[in-house]
Amino acid sequence: MQATITIPATSANLGPGFDCLGLALSLYQTVTFTTREEAGLLITTTGEDAHKIPTDESNLVFEAANRLFARFGQRPSGLHIHQDNQIPIGSGLGSSSSAVLAGLFGANALLGKPLLRAQILQEATNLEGHPDNVAPAVYGGLILGVQAPDGLLVERISVPPLRVVVVLPDFHLPTAEARAALPQQVSLQDAIFNASRLGLLIRALETAAYDKIRAAMQDRLHQPYRLPLVPGLSAAYEAAYAAGAAGVALSGAGPSLIAFAPAGHEVIGEAMTAVFAAHQLPSRTWILAVDTQGSRVDIDN
Repeated sequence: MQATITIPATSANLGPGFDCLGLALSLYQTVTFTTREEAGLLITTTGEDAHKIPTDESNLVFEAANRLFARFGQRPSGLHIHQDNQIPIGSGLGSSSSAVLAGLFGANALLGKPLLRAQILQEATNLEGHPDNVAPAVYGGLILGVQAPDGLLVERISVPPLRVVVVLPDFHLPTAEARAALPQQVSLQDAIFNASRLGLLIRALETAAYDKIRAAMQDRLHQPYRLPLVPGLSAAYEAAYAAGAAGVALSGAGPSLIAFAPAGHEVIGEAMTAVFAAHQLPSRTWILAVDTQGSRVDIDN
């Protein structure tokens, strides 16, 4: 039996939507699970950062899959997991979330699909701690996810076709370090500031109101504390606006930046890249569409 799982990259937060808002993007991790007669686990990797991905039982895809195998008391005696990764690790584009989801969807397929998509999302949210990456990766598009006492509430917000620029500087910024930089308490004024802009941002993206996105993407909860962690990040943020971006935000915890614009994406990307180069940091650029399909599972018996 073989199951191929395709998971899109995601950009979380988008400025004011800290830990609750995310967007699926047209960059993918594809993982193939194949049962085999030979006993034991075989993990192979190709693609982006393949040399960084463990090929033993500490592999994140396998760890997530093994949670379901253990829950249902079934695990293939022989299993080959091939991970073709196109999402840079530690980039702020949801690489860990895509691995967790690939593992859960893959195991679920081999087990005969005992869990519904919503249940897999809840499991992934439990593992990740918040839904801002995993929810859009599961459903595609722009997603607002809220943890309620009785489970996860997910709202998929329809958006017109959008293209974004993502620029990733060659700088290691662990998510734990980016989160440790945040204050434990914020003022009522800053909380109101973010709440108002989150509502405006959702509406602006829903209607492609590019003239409102800059104001809507302002944030006081995390970006002011994270932008200084990477050389040139604040300057690249401003350079994107100067080059014509309608809205710019840290992608997730960074270090990548995501910029929204109706046109001129190449120029915006070049402007950010030039700033990082001036700070002796090479960078890479992607121009991406919004993924509207979310996670895909193809099974071949």
